[in-house]
Amino acid sequence: MKHIFREYDIRGIFEKDLTEDIVKKIGYLLGKKIEGEYVFVSYDARVHSPILHNWLVSGLNKSGKKVLSGGMLPTGANYFANFRPLCLDGVGKIQIGGSIQITGSHNPPEYNGFKITIDKKPFFGKDIYALGNEVINSDITIENNENFIKYDLKNDYIDYISNQFSHLRGLELNAVFDCGNGVAGVVLRDILEKIGIENYEILFEEPDGTFPNHHPDPTEEENLKWVKEELQKGRDYAFAYDGDADRIAFLDKKYNYKGDILAYFFAKNMKNPCVISEVKASQVMYDEINKFGRAIMYKTGHSNLKTLLYEKKCDLAAEVSGHIFFNDRYFGIDDAIYVSFRIMELIKEGFDFAGEFEKLPKVYNTDELKINTTEEMKFIIIDEIKKHLKENREKLGIKDIIDVDGVRVLFEKGWGLIRASNTTPVLVTRFEAKTKEALEEIKNKLQEIIKKFV
Repeated sequence: MKHIFREYDIRGIFEKDLTEDIVKKIGYLLGKKIEGEYVFVSYDARVHSPILHNWLVSGLNKSGKKVLSGGMLPTGANYFANFRPLCLDGVGKIQIGGSIQITGSHNPPEYNGFKITIDKKPFFGKDIYALGNEVINSDITIENNENFIKYDLKNDYIDYISNQFSHLRGLELNAVFDCGNGVAGVVLRDILEKIGIENYEILFEEPDGTFPNHHPDPTEEENLKWVKEELQKGRDYAFAYDGDADRIAFLDKKYNYKGDILAYFFAKNMKNPCVISEVKASQVMYDEINKFGRAIMYKTGHSNLKTLLYEKKCDLAAEVSGHIFFNDRYFGIDDAIYVSFRIMELIKEGFDFAGEFEKLPKVYNTDELKINTTEEMKFIIIDEIKKHLKENREKLGIKDIIDVDGVRVLFEKGWGLIRASNTTPVLVTRFEAKTKEALEEIKNKLQEIIKKFV
């Protein structure tokens, strides 16, 4: 059971890992950690999310909290609730002490979990691990108490986004959106219509936790088949979301722009931008942004990037996978719905995505390549590889080693990354180089080293 308490969130299989007893205890012990009177809860489209909601609410009630429930919402809307005063009938404006989103994100349908915000900050890492130990050692019995205050955050969120982007009224978008039967469909059409954006199509809009059309993970090319067909038929742009709509994929007729490249596009339209990204991001992004702003490399993980974004007061953070966080004009949260409209601003301004992408120095890179290992061994293996690389630095022709998260090895013509996943028992690798030959050379060199230790 301890394995469900992960670096960035709590995640497991419904009823096998996430049992009634465990979820009630999670609610109770989280409630004890949240300052103030109120906590906000919402959930994604998975079929068991409403059941987990009621178990969680029982635990929160036991802790003495008053629960506001927004029902089914995107994760970005759940985060949004922490930054806005909420208006309660008979009470007036209140500020919540934290929020919990019930979501399995892009995992298979039998999975679910919790993304937690306390005092406007992500609750993660050592705090989640400590919560896990408390849950395991707790013998409290929690009765059913599913009372909550129904709160219409959906319309607050729709109104806010619509007002922020009212200048897009009349935009002839000619785009397709793929909600993947996740929660993007709860708010997307309402916002588009309220703003008055024209000429678009929405695929798989109805939330359905069985995901009958395709799995909601836009990092997998096979899940983009439907929007690519629409691009071939004449659409200019495509947007696709993961299950809880905190990650985005954006495509045009020529390219699928990963999160690090999108960060570069956004940075080009900011004055003196400060941008944070992760160890998996292209070196091109860092080098090019540093020509007109500041780019910081940091650990992978939405909670890590969010935390550093607040600390450094940067404008923007981004993961290759499509988590994008705007501190500029927003709240520093990964909200793919909001990001969509920032992209639409660039479209309205006539930004040439393909042209700007093609101006960048040409590099060749791989997707994430994963190597199976065990939870017990993955970090030990990384430490051994790091030691080996440092001891053989000159012999291997290594220019620099960045060990902020795993090990990113810089060579004359490119780089390779080896890191332990914080969510699964795998090593994650990625490679990038100036030529195809250099890419193969770097990949083969580092893969041979990995084989010695796995």
